[in-house]
Amino acid sequence: MSNPIRTRFAPSPTGYMHIGNLRTALYGYLFAKSQGGVFILRIEDTDQDRFVEGAREVINESLAAAHIIPDESPEKGGAFGPYVQSERKAIYKEYAEKLVASGHAYRCFCEAKGHDHADGKFGGYDRTCRELSAEAVEKHLAASDPYVIRQKMPLTGSTTYRDLIHGSITIENSELEDQILLKRDGMPTYNFANVVDDHLMEITHVIRGNEYITSTPKHILLYESFGWELPEFIHLPPVMGKAEDGTVSKLSKRHGAASFGQLLDLGYLAEAVTNYVALLGWSPKDTNQEIFTMEELGRAFSLDGISKSPAIFDYKKLDWMNGEYFKAMEPAAFARDARPFAGDLPEELAGKWDYIAEILRPRLSRYGEIPDQIRFLLEMPDYDLDCYTNKRNKTNPEKALALLPEALPMLEAIEPWEPDAINAALDAFVEKCGEKKGAVMWPIRIAVSGQKVTPGGVTEALFMLGKKNSLERLKKSLAKLENM
Repeated sequence: MSNPIRTRFAPSPTGYMHIGNLRTALYGYLFAKSQGGVFILRIEDTDQDRFVEGAREVINESLAAAHIIPDESPEKGGAFGPYVQSERKAIYKEYAEKLVASGHAYRCFCEAKGHDHADGKFGGYDRTCRELSAEAVEKHLAASDPYVIRQKMPLTGSTTYRDLIHGSITIENSELEDQILLKRDGMPTYNFANVVDDHLMEITHVIRGNEYITSTPKHILLYESFGWELPEFIHLPPVMGKAEDGTVSKLSKRHGAASFGQLLDLGYLAEAVTNYVALLGWSPKDTNQEIFTMEELGRAFSLDGISKSPAIFDYKKLDWMNGEYFKAMEPAAFARDARPFAGDLPEELAGKWDYIAEILRPRLSRYGEIPDQIRFLLEMPDYDLDCYTNKRNKTNPEKALALLPEALPMLEAIEPWEPDAINAALDAFVEKCGEKKGAVMWPIRIAVSGQKVTPGGVTEALFMLGKKNSLERLKKSLAKLENM
């Protein structure tokens, strides 16, 4: 097409941003930006039964967090507004009447239900009003009978269109219902409004989910009825999730977090999620690069990199990618953004938060893991004495009972209680004991933390716990060993 590239994201305000919707928005945005084009946000709220209060704000906030910035939108405005379908009712009425006048649509006065075909060959409206005479129509109108406007589908032949991913697609016209274009309340249906809006807003490329593949012939026939030029169609493969039993189905809550907001609540970075979602069904040319800035994605994106096959949402891969983003963050920024996930902390731990955060940073795949990682700092776990047994370090409860009474005065003597001083004292104690370092550190770790794995080493655990807390825990652990 000679026109400038114009793409759109047209979500329904139903309450949250599904991962599939985020990907649709992202691909529309990236394609427009890669071509020096324009990306539009349009709110499709014609189905008022599904409208959720505050959903538009969720859409705007999600796009902003993902750095998907529309060039035209309800908030930003533009030359093709309004950008909310419920504010465009008069436009749809005008174009629906044009179709009636040209014979491509008709007024239907039937009740909403009860007009299915009796022979079972067609599961939709039986076209009772399709051939009403002009006199019959006028009689209904004179009586103020309510009506919808239906599209008059061809009864024979087929409709074919080209999808830039899937190639040529053909649907038999006999499978197409005389769909409603304008409802009794004057509100358009999706299948009508999106065609009118895409044309009037000069959309050149319609990028959407593949659930609309079979609806597109209805849209093609509308374009042809108006004599309008067709846009290009790109139907994206679905995003799938894998259940614990190995079965694969469309990504939903049963697989875990299925929305952008839920992933952010779990402590994933918006940039990492956006980066990962970009790779769900798309791969860049001539590179194995996986970590992209938004600017790099815009430069690398092309439609021919989109796969026909469904994409599997892999939480382990997202964990890895988010961890890589954590590692690249400035320590101060990580500590600041991680702090809310730690919750209320005692004054001593709060004062050491920057240190704690830096210990945690290379070990986290998302901020939501922080409470589990620092729980041992807040309360001593109820551990079993078998934790002292470690074959590699050749330790057991009996050896711990022999070692810890000597470790206690060593720890009591450390001043100041700082990592360097603690580490020097531990190294000197290991040398004094004449044991391998692991054989000395393992019992101390268990005694003060109650767990086999802690963020950082024994030095870090002792410093984070503080001197008073560390000594109290070691004494209680000694008493526990003495009573075994």
